[in-house]
Amino acid sequence: MAAAPPRAPHRARKRFGQNFLHDHGVVARIVDAIDPRPGQAIVEIGPGRAALTGALIQRAGHIRAIEIDRDLAAALRDRFPANDLTLIETDALKIDWSIHATLPLRIVGNLPYNISTPLLFALLPIAEHVIDQHFMLQKEVVDRMVAAPGSKTYGRLSVMLQFRYRLVKLFDVPRGAFTPAPQVTSSVVRMQPHAVTELPEIDADSFARVVAAAFGQRRKTLRNALAPLLAADDIAAAGVDPQARAETLSVQSFVDLTRRLAAKTI
Repeated sequence: MAAAPPRAPHRARKRFGQNFLHDHGVVARIVDAIDPRPGQAIVEIGPGRAALTGALIQRAGHIRAIEIDRDLAAALRDRFPANDLTLIETDALKIDWSIHATLPLRIVGNLPYNISTPLLFALLPIAEHVIDQHFMLQKEVVDRMVAAPGSKTYGRLSVMLQFRYRLVKLFDVPRGAFTPAPQVTSSVVRMQPHAVTELPEIDADSFARVVAAAFGQRRKTLRNALAPLLAADDIAAAGVDPQARAETLSVQSFVDLTRRLAAKTI
């Protein structure tokens, strides 16, 4: 039987937000930061042309990968045997992550910019089953993730993620490290979930409601932004100035406001 002809080079598809990493130095730096080991349950989101995939397999022995593009998935199956790569051909935003959390997960990926924030929120519910997450994202997004209270980039994303993870921005990646080159610089971030025993005993949905309301209109004071949830007296009782704005509050202040909301609804 004649061998199958080689596949034509894959062209990046805008609808999937594809920018393929090709810089070997950047790949090595990312993999060194992850430090994958044999036996670990590593999941790569969006392997693309496998710039990271091969290096991860070389150090871990086996990984799982989630790829939405059927042409890229076919090329990955051609390149890697099943005992090296378990390929899941689906949308990472639609996957039931709990199915894959039978072992503590290490999640990695060069995330498409158009799904990065929704995916970060989608992963929050399984944080207790995760050892760490290493993602390459738009620099602006990583700067928002790690921002401190009082800065212009501090917002809902900062609070929600800092509540659940220890976040460290590792390094920036220039545009030229990708094909095609994106319009923005990228950054690599490490996310390590706080132990469940370290988390405040509050309702996660209520916390999310308070944070979303507080940042719903950034120019509003908390007295106005939180009016549907808490009166000014309640905000003050939580140790927070009702005249303050959301971007000045620490994560702990949002925890205190959530506790006050719980006390009102008991």
